[in-house]
Amino acid sequence: MTRQRITPGSIIKIDLGDGYHSYGRILRNAGYGFYDIRTKEEISDMEEIVDKAILFIVAVYDDAITRGHWLKVGKMPLEPSLEVMPNKFIQDGLHPDKFRIYDPNTGAMYPSTREACRGLERAAVWEPEHVEERLRDHFAGRKNRLVEKDRLTLYGSVESS
Repeated sequence: MTRQRITPGSIIKIDLGDGYHSYGRILRNAGYGFYDIRTKEEISDMEEIVDKAILFIVAVYDDAITRGHWLKVGKMPLEPSLEVMPNKFIQDGLHPDKFRIYDPNTGAMYPSTREACRGLERAAVWEPEHVEERLRDHFAGRKNRLVEKDRLTLYGSVESS
């Protein structure tokens, strides 16, 4: 495996199996953005990649890059919209009606409500294999089991996306 450094702005190639791959971007503060691309072709024009929509932004364990699980294929300066990571929510495991918002840019946490947490990702660090599964599910039009498991339970039912 190729050893690599974590460098914000780097574009990474993500193997999805069956000859397909996708692309992502190393962001700041352990964040990674994943593009709405599924292809069998190599894309050498980095602009073509970064012009695609970001599907989701999550934190991923460093070894996805440092141990070469995902290979860097290019680098471009981060767009202003990707310089600031989106807030995440934390739901108290012992008191599931208590919530906090986590700002990954500053490390600040503050009390919140269920309603304010709607649409946010749960504060978690993802394994690269789980990100790959989430991408495969997205491209197959399936719900992802990990996203569904982590989704807020609101008013006695699972919140719909």
